[in-house]
Amino acid sequence: MAINPPKLKIPLVDNERLQNLKNEFERHYGESPNFYACAPGRVNLIGEHIDYCGFSVLPMAIEQNIFAAVSVNNSGTIQLANMNPRYNNITLSCSEEIVIDRTNPKWYYYFLCGVKGIQETFGITRLSGMSCVIDGNVPPSSGLSSSSALVCCAGLVTTEANQKSLSRVALAEICAKCEQYIGTEGGGMDQSISFLAEKGTAKLIEFEPLRAIDVQLPAGAVFVISNCCLEMNKAASSHYNVRVVECRIATKMLGQAKGLNQKGLLKLAQLQKEMNTSSEEMLLLVDEVLHPEPYSREEICKALGITSQQFSTELLSANTQHDVGSVAVTHFKLHQRAKHVYGEASRVLRFKNVCDCKPAESIQLLGDLMNQSHASCRDLYECSCPELDQLVDICLKSGAVGSRLTGAGWGGCAVSMVPSDKVQSFLQAVREAYYLPDPRRAAMEKQSLFVTKPGGGAAIYVEG
Repeated sequence: MAINPPKLKIPLVDNERLQNLKNEFERHYGESPNFYACAPGRVNLIGEHIDYCGFSVLPMAIEQNIFAAVSVNNSGTIQLANMNPRYNNITLSCSEEIVIDRTNPKWYYYFLCGVKGIQETFGITRLSGMSCVIDGNVPPSSGLSSSSALVCCAGLVTTEANQKSLSRVALAEICAKCEQYIGTEGGGMDQSISFLAEKGTAKLIEFEPLRAIDVQLPAGAVFVISNCCLEMNKAASSHYNVRVVECRIATKMLGQAKGLNQKGLLKLAQLQKEMNTSSEEMLLLVDEVLHPEPYSREEICKALGITSQQFSTELLSANTQHDVGSVAVTHFKLHQRAKHVYGEASRVLRFKNVCDCKPAESIQLLGDLMNQSHASCRDLYECSCPELDQLVDICLKSGAVGSRLTGAGWGGCAVSMVPSDKVQSFLQAVREAYYLPDPRRAAMEKQSLFVTKPGGGAAIYVEG
């Protein structure tokens, strides 16, 4: 079976970025690369924090990506270097176990997640020697999936270097699982769109089984990404995983109230499927069963009939058992998190339906759904921040029909839907209202505010 991500010939003479990458590789290692691998970042148009709950999401790949120049050799080592001087180089032995420190997420640990995932999938005892130089133009910690793109790029590199074959779907599923080596309990959206994306179309990503369905976005509007310039590394804090845990506990509590078998019941989508009901009916159930006040550990243990030890080992993740400063997470907002998830799952399907049916007012309808999504992320999921809220407000006042945070939140980017004839005035208004008044933001503006369109998925390139 041939590897499904395509192997494409690319003339480096026409690509300044790849030519610079090749030159740096030759300067660093004294030889030419054998091949190049690419994995794109993504913007999630709608469907935030619901992939790990089992629900469909609606992202598109962006043109920004991670590139790797690679040579395969008999050195017995994996050598990693980065075009960005802020990131240190590393060399490790092919025969030693790959160890990833969750408490100190350095850039190359994400690459090693991808290597380790492929190694374990095929049971490779000794990996092929590799020399790599990485170049990324996805803004880091911005909610555009730079870390997952690096994991996916590494998985593709390791598969090619060790002469293995995997489908795009298999690579996406492996890379989604192996990112957990660094402690992120994601749901697979980022890796899926990185491998399954196609130029010119967004995708509805469904899980269990994983598949991607084309979503043609309406003509007459474009999507603009704006970075609030506050970085958020989801592997370096417990914010993200606390939400995963809260959704897991909410699933258990709702299932218990309906007398369902608790074994293997961990996701809110599983619960809805088990009950064979709609998102709207699940929202009514949330209001009926869960109270808005935060739940204590003791209250949850009593309701589920479990011990404190079982609560920690069966429901919590490593970095939610002890939060920053070794203070354990003690209270959980189950009602709010479940309300967001079921509401957001419904908005995703309505978004796709509007795109499919293409009514005359589709741009406004999609914008309304994006605005509702941001309000839910801000108020129910509490994954926004003052900078993002300010930026979203400015985007709406500058001509966007819809604007919302995208990615994990707590910093990073907003995505805005802007009528095509208003793009230039929108960009200028946002530039003047958000970036230029602040010297630090003004310095970052060129890579922080840009129009994007659906890009292609991960691929191997060779010179041609």
